[in-house]
Amino acid sequence: MSCEQESGGRGPVTALDRFTSLLSFTLDPFQVAACEALEQGRGVLVCAPTGAGKTIVGEFAVHLALEAGTKCFYTTPIKALSNQKHAELAARYGRARVGLLTGDVSLNSSAPVVVMTTEVLRNMLYADSPALAGLSHVVMDEVHYLADRFRGAVWEEVILHLPIDVRLVSLSATVSNAEEFGAWISEVRGDTTVIVDEQRPVPLWQHMLVGRRLFDLFDVKAVRANADAGRTAPPTVLDESLVRHVKQREALDRSVDPGDPRGRGGRGGRGRPPQPRRPIPRPEVIALLDGEGLLPAITFVFSRAGCDAALAQCLRSPVTLTEPEQVEQIGEIIDRHVAEFALGDLELLGYHEWREALERGFAAHHAGMLPAFRHAVEELFVKGLVRAVFATETLALGINMPARTVVLERLVKFNGETHTELTPGEYTQLTGRAGRRGIDIEGHAVVLWQTGMRPQEVAGLAGARTFPLISSFVPGYNMSVNLLDRLGREGAQRLLEASFAQFQADRSVVGAAKRIQRSERELAGLRTQIEDAADGTDYLGYTALRERIRARERELRRDHLHDRAHAAGDALADVRRGDVLAITGGRRRGLGVVVEPATDHRDPKPFVVTEHAWAGRVGPADFVGEVQVLGTMRVPKGADIRSGRGKRDLASSLRNTGIVAPRERPKAARPAADDGVLADLRAQLREHPAHRAERTPGLDRLAERYARLQRETAAQTATVRATTNSLAVTFRRIIALLTERGYLEAVPGVDGGAPDLAPTEAGHRLGRLYSESDLLLCECIDAGDLDDLDAPALAAVVSALVFESRGERGGSILTGERVPHTVRTAIGALAGRWAAIRDAEVVHKLAASREPDVGFVGPMYQWASGGTLAATLLAAGERGQLLSAGDFVRWCRQVIDLLDQIHQVCRESDPELSATARTAVGLVRRGIVALDA
Repeated sequence: MSCEQESGGRGPVTALDRFTSLLSFTLDPFQVAACEALEQGRGVLVCAPTGAGKTIVGEFAVHLALEAGTKCFYTTPIKALSNQKHAELAARYGRARVGLLTGDVSLNSSAPVVVMTTEVLRNMLYADSPALAGLSHVVMDEVHYLADRFRGAVWEEVILHLPIDVRLVSLSATVSNAEEFGAWISEVRGDTTVIVDEQRPVPLWQHMLVGRRLFDLFDVKAVRANADAGRTAPPTVLDESLVRHVKQREALDRSVDPGDPRGRGGRGGRGRPPQPRRPIPRPEVIALLDGEGLLPAITFVFSRAGCDAALAQCLRSPVTLTEPEQVEQIGEIIDRHVAEFALGDLELLGYHEWREALERGFAAHHAGMLPAFRHAVEELFVKGLVRAVFATETLALGINMPARTVVLERLVKFNGETHTELTPGEYTQLTGRAGRRGIDIEGHAVVLWQTGMRPQEVAGLAGARTFPLISSFVPGYNMSVNLLDRLGREGAQRLLEASFAQFQADRSVVGAAKRIQRSERELAGLRTQIEDAADGTDYLGYTALRERIRARERELRRDHLHDRAHAAGDALADVRRGDVLAITGGRRRGLGVVVEPATDHRDPKPFVVTEHAWAGRVGPADFVGEVQVLGTMRVPKGADIRSGRGKRDLASSLRNTGIVAPRERPKAARPAADDGVLADLRAQLREHPAHRAERTPGLDRLAERYARLQRETAAQTATVRATTNSLAVTFRRIIALLTERGYLEAVPGVDGGAPDLAPTEAGHRLGRLYSESDLLLCECIDAGDLDDLDAPALAAVVSALVFESRGERGGSILTGERVPHTVRTAIGALAGRWAAIRDAEVVHKLAASREPDVGFVGPMYQWASGGTLAATLLAAGERGQLLSAGDFVRWCRQVIDLLDQIHQVCRESDPELSATARTAVGLVRRGIVALDA
């Protein structure tokens, strides 16, 4: 009997049957449904919780491609996930059939199955890579990254550019608008089946730890009733004992100050407010969880320093989570991961403390760690040898590291700019790690209670089901050049119109358009009422005149503020180091001395230190009236403006100059007083018949309502018009700027049609540079700004295009860094070209390009010149602290990636620069940068 024939009357053996025969477990219904749709030739979108097993659908796509003798590309958002998936697929199908491409790593790239980062596939599509031949399936793991505001556009580019005959397998976390996303994919790629499964494979129990007592968040009876009824939605009934206990703790906090040893009540003694209650020490939390049988656990701490501090606390405690026989296994795994490291480097990287923590069952996990250290932690945790990990939220983004319990220390995190509350989507993503399929009967999420935290807030996060996927797609310079090169102007516009961003925008205005229609009907009704009540007087004309006066007053105020800001900006652009300013607005009022003049004349913000020892940049908004330079003082050449002591010393010198800030705050001018147009309108209003006619209060109220509704309707109409055309407008502005700067040129239309646009030689170079600073880098290459640099200097200058300062370090001005004159000259050219691009962007109403950041220039030059790791990390750090090894490696690899792009792009047009870039890659990729690549 043929293998395709039925056995025992069950029907033909399918590809899915053969695939499942390779597995040691039975597929869930949602997995079966998705795989069957895929075998029938349809694309699939699978939305399911973390740990539900949606990647099995992607693995079935791999199986289908191998059976058919075609190719499958498996894409992931981050390199660590690509490495992990490559190892899994290679173990199943053999290394000869599975390749890996992650930008800096290329293994067996011609294999029928290649795992890659999503950016690699995007670049292949734009380059029409021969590797695309024979491609039948593409798996996009973690496709919800499409919402990422920095990288999300890449996912849409891939979905839109893939050949239509390629079957797309999109795997996403649970989102509330899966049907909308699926409808868009179906529209642009053809028949797509949407599979949504909200059932967690392992039930999740929610808890709060209040002091040393662990409570269920929800009422146990309600939870079990939901489960018995087969409902997936979480209960909303809070546990009564938890609510009661929290109220008692809060009442105690209000009545007694824990910081007062005499236990005086009221306001905490001597007027001091009560001290907030903090959770118990972290080692005690871990010990308590261990006693409850809730380890292994991941504790999410929303800062790297917090993770390291938690680990240090555990090392100082007597808590140990491992048995003697496990310590030997841990040592073997550690030795394997650090085998290639120099002993001196390990000493510098805190190896011995890290190893001691692992041998006791503790670990930290964050992006500041060396990749080899992180990978060792991941392996030990998965094998159950490390039982408590303190991690930042990056661990929740796809790495397969499930635990029995997830602990959240806080419900607030720092997003790089400000502290924000966790969203329901973020809470679900983090707690989704709890519960190991096939190991745990149930998972647990534990929130540590602090003063002011209400159980109702936690329940709101745990019970929410609104996590919409919002497109972040916006055309950029590189994308626009590639679209025009591949599709021409009309084709590019059609593709933009087909994006998920435009799809969502068009849907979003449906409701707005209906509201406009309702408003217009209401306006018509109000007009009738006003005309009836006005008894023949042109009261609508009178109302319109009043609105014109208000609009003119607003316009004058706006123009005055603009002129004032422009004048202040011109003055700030001219201030010099040592000038003493009178800061007359905002929270920094008083004296300020200029330490760093402004660099961007479009948005001038000099760096100042105030008499109160505050340091930072001030702009036009910090001044009322004109910018006053009250005098000058000497600012020492080596003044330390980054440390607290340095700022205090400079502030003291400023106060001792004898210069005094003006006592009275400048009065704002009244722009309406001398305006002829406004005076004329007011005269017309006084002469209008309705101004003198008797009118009832009801008529005035009707007129006010009419005017307000008219303003709202006009604003809604403008919003709809802008929304439905936003991408096209941005694209037109970009191509206008690129044409102006010589990257695009007019070419004859196809078959005698209308003229089109195509990339020039410089435009083709721009189309091959993938960076936030693509246009700036291309201009520097074309102008020869990089030609006089040797390899270490080129690496240093390129670092300014990728580095982002975390603290006070950085900016666009090189100060005390020990770098050659050629580097300083090139950085100066870089800053000048960025300012010119920024000027053009202002003219064309485009968002500002990323400003160069010189914070890594000196350390990168030192490293590329053969400097030691210790010296380089110290030079790159702040306030005498070493830069974290993980950050150092990450920035070095980003520099390597951009250097490699320069090498590839300039091979023919500038062979000498290409060779220098290739040499620089070798100088940077050494030591710990070369390891674990």
